Order: sequence, then structure tokens, then C-alpha cells
Amino acid sequence: MTPGVYTLPTESRVLDAIQQAGGLLPTAEEKALNLAAKLVDEMVIYVPAIGETDGPVLHMSSPASNESQSSLVNINTADETTLMTLSGIGPSKAKAILTYREEKGLFQSIEEIKDVTGIGDQTFENLKDFISIK
Repeated sequence: MTPGVYTLPTESRVLDAIQQAGGLLPTAEEKALNLAAKLVDEMVIYVPAIGETDGPVLHMSSPASNESQSSLVNINTADETTLMTLSGIGPSKAKAILTYREEKGLFQSIEEIKDVTGIGDQTFENLKDFISIK
């Protein structure tokens, strides 16, 4: 993989960016990435090494606060596909969120997502700026 700034077409995904950068290294922790997540302007994709636990996997920033508001994923209404656009949320965690909602009802705070099986403090730290309950 060759680090750098890449320009990709609208609707591109993390997988497309990884491929444009030359693919993953053999030492990359592919499971830490949501390859299906859609790219957004100014997104930084950090690929950790196998066993590495420090650092976020994806950083998204937006110069306009109202723009970032509209890109939040509502964890009370999002379907499985939408949930999987979040960093660190693959099919099994998305299903766990849906199951939690069915069994316990709507989330009362974004912090409550940590009660979902498989979502701990580190995953929450990566998600908190990208999720909402409204």
C-alpha cells in the first residue's frame, strides 16, 4: 500500500481507495476495516497492522458542521446496510444492533450502543462522532 492523497469518483468505497493505493500489505489487519463504507471528502483511512490496537481506523471530518450533522447515522432507524457504512461495523455487529433494538427498544443515548454484544469502548470511540439517536 502506498500512503497518499487519492481522488476517487463519488460513491466510491473504502475498498476502492485501498485498491487505488496498491492494496493491503500482508501485515494489514483487514478485519479492522469496513471495506464497504462509502468515502466522504477529507476522509483519512488508517490501516492498522495485525495485532495493533492503537489509533482509529477511519477519521472523517467536514468543514461545515451542518454537513456533518446530515451524515450522522441514526442507530434507532438505520437498516443493516446503513449500519455497515460505519467504521468497525460489519454484518455481525450490524445484526447485533438490530437485534438489540428489537429486544430492548430504541437507544436512549448513543453511549447505549456499548451494551450491544461486540461493541466496546474502542468501537464506540470510533463511532461516537458519526452516530445519533434522532
